Amino acid sequence: MFNYVNKTLKSMVVALLFLFGSSQLSGETLAIDKSHSEVGFSIKHLMISNVKGKFTEFDGDLEYDLKAKKFTKFDAFVVAKSIDTGIEKRDNHLRSPDFFEVSKYPKLTFKMTKYEDGYLHGDLTIHGITKPISFELENNGIIKDLQGNTRLGFTLEAKIDRKDFGLTWNKALEMGGVLVGDKVKITIELETVAL
Repeated sequence: MFNYVNKTLKSMVVALLFLFGSSQLSGETLAIDKSHSEVGFSIKHLMISNVKGKFTEFDGDLEYDLKAKKFTKFDAFVVAKSIDTGIEKRDNHLRSPDFFEVSKYPKLTFKMTKYEDGYLHGDLTIHGITKPISFELENNGIIKDLQGNTRLGFTLEAKIDRKDFGLTWNKALEMGGVLVGDKVKITIELETVAL
């Protein structure tokens, strides 16, 4: 009888340790502090200058392993109609079927597939088209704020070709070249709070 109880207790302890260990693998849940974060981009205009913009509405489902210092989950989105380049006429054109077609494709999404060697790999969906991309990720540190919350900061950078996502609108210039470049640099500044 004693052996049976002993074995049962051991099994329960092993099961609890397994469950506890499994929950730790998922890491800390991080909330994005949107007032101190930005999803930005830049693209060539007239082949000679970089026009910058951002998306003002975004969110994500993030988990981070504090010990391993890596993301275990990074699923995020931006609201397409929230695009802001500082010029209303240009923003309305970007929302139109020539570009993001926001009435049909209201969100741009990113779903992480793996994290390794400072790169966050995943699937980016824009305009209904999904392609794998990799963000170079810089860990900007971890700190306690004035209220005692644990905060983590990150910078993510990637380059994509907009034509890969069906964003092909352009106009040729008389002297050669095109109005809008194809390469887009994405820069994301994240300040997060561990929950």
